Amino acid sequence: MIKKVNCFLFIFFFSVTSILHAQLLSPKDSFTKADTLRGSNNPNRDWWDVLNYNITVTPDFQNKTIKGHSSIIFKVLKPSRMMQIDLQDSLVIDKIHFLHDTTSLSFSRVDGVYLVKMPELKINETPFLVFDYHGKPKEAVNPPWDGGWIWTKDSLGNPWVSVACQELGASCWYPCKDLQSDKPDKGAYIHINLPDSLKGISNGNGGKMPDLCHINIIIEGKPISRDTIKVKSINSFEWRVSNPINNYNIIPYIGKYTNFLDTIIGEGGQLNLSYWVLEYNLEKAKKQFAQVKPMLHCFEYWFGKYPFYKDSYKLVEAPYLGMEHQSAIGYGNGFKNGYRGTDLSSSGWGLKWDFIIIHESGHEWFGNSITANDIADLWIHEGFTMYSEVLYTQWLFGIEAANDYCVGLRKRILNDKPLIGPYGVNKEGSGDIYYKGANLIHNIRHIINNDTLFRQILRGMNSKFYHQSVSTQQIENYISQQSGIDFSKVFDQYLRTTQIPQLSYSLNKSDNKITIKWTNCIEGFNMPLTIPVSGKRITITTENKELSLSKEELNWIKKDTIERHYYISTEHH
Repeated sequence: MIKKVNCFLFIFFFSVTSILHAQLLSPKDSFTKADTLRGSNNPNRDWWDVLNYNITVTPDFQNKTIKGHSSIIFKVLKPSRMMQIDLQDSLVIDKIHFLHDTTSLSFSRVDGVYLVKMPELKINETPFLVFDYHGKPKEAVNPPWDGGWIWTKDSLGNPWVSVACQELGASCWYPCKDLQSDKPDKGAYIHINLPDSLKGISNGNGGKMPDLCHINIIIEGKPISRDTIKVKSINSFEWRVSNPINNYNIIPYIGKYTNFLDTIIGEGGQLNLSYWVLEYNLEKAKKQFAQVKPMLHCFEYWFGKYPFYKDSYKLVEAPYLGMEHQSAIGYGNGFKNGYRGTDLSSSGWGLKWDFIIIHESGHEWFGNSITANDIADLWIHEGFTMYSEVLYTQWLFGIEAANDYCVGLRKRILNDKPLIGPYGVNKEGSGDIYYKGANLIHNIRHIINNDTLFRQILRGMNSKFYHQSVSTQQIENYISQQSGIDFSKVFDQYLRTTQIPQLSYSLNKSDNKITIKWTNCIEGFNMPLTIPVSGKRITITTENKELSLSKEELNWIKKDTIERHYYISTEHH
């Protein structure tokens, strides 16, 4: 019986760990030219800046195919005659042309991307490039961890379809510059053409559109008018995103949805709340989604105003567990608290709130507003968002409950490889970006030992890097500068190695002295510890140092208390 239980627990742990790494790519030891083309801002990409995506998609549910008509408005930054457009091999571009010139441009597919021969364009010009395409997009086998289109049915047999593609890339369903560092500055339009009584939901604001629709887009202060679109299907839905948005966040949801609305008064004024769920889940959703308002109040307190007031806040029931799709968060947690009814921390506190509502909403600040330039720095998204769960637990139940939750997550840390992955090849680091990333922030918080300042730093990050893409170095520098503490070696240790520092110490209580140093760490590691009972911050290096402490401070120096505040190991001599 014990062996069976242990086997079950191992399988459960492995599966939950895999689930939490929802947005991660499969392990890969070698990289191809296609990886570099996808993962780098190469010369066929760096000369143009995306301003707007306009995507029209018509799905064929029976054949699991799509037909698309889309456009990219971009700004010319420097001269070039070759443009890289990303669209994955399961889809085919039929024609590329400029909006008011139907002459087809010359293009070819090489190493998994399209290369388009461009005419001479002027710097600061804002061309409107149009694409016609079709194909059978990759179908997700195990969404959202295996990316692609999800063609399924609800419990009543109605079509229920969506896309989850951070793992795979937005180029699995529309032509784009599939690079996190280039969000469309002027947002996006999404049009979903559907048969029968299905509804199409997407990011931003919108809904069902009339048979004729005339679209005006403002670029660089000037209106650009699109030709009138004739809608050829019974149901057509248009959604507009006003804010910059990550490619992989632009998502269609298709199903027999019903909608209910609410509002909240937050730091940015009135925020519209919109919930789209399958019709037979309406009452469950009304009860479970009551958690949204306290979550938003908490996160606005810690991080600053919700970053997308113009685009509203939405939860959309999805045929997969969940994803942080900006202003249209995918929800599939079964209207249960915890993570599918379980507590990832085993502390008990993780069953007090709905993991998908809290975690995926935290990404609106970290991931969607503040975005890593390169997927190698994905810890910025996941570490801070995982720590948002700690802060929400504190909001509801107090600091000790928050500490319980954060410490409980450590058993899931694998320390298999560094948190930061290789740059320029579209590859993340370890799945520890979640749990270890959160505990790195836990360390920093307790070293600062001033929640007023810690909160100012979190809010300051969301102000300084609002709607921007950033590097790890920018985040490191900001935290060190604003805290007045040089955390460079701390970041090097926790982000770039798998070693967990060990605090080696001996006590001489008769003389109120401690001899202390760091081991199992990088050269020059100097992470200070702040003793909360007195607020005294002690500097520790890799060399033995003797310090005088008060009796109260010495009594605090115990394995359990130290390791509750800091993700380290201890060795008492």
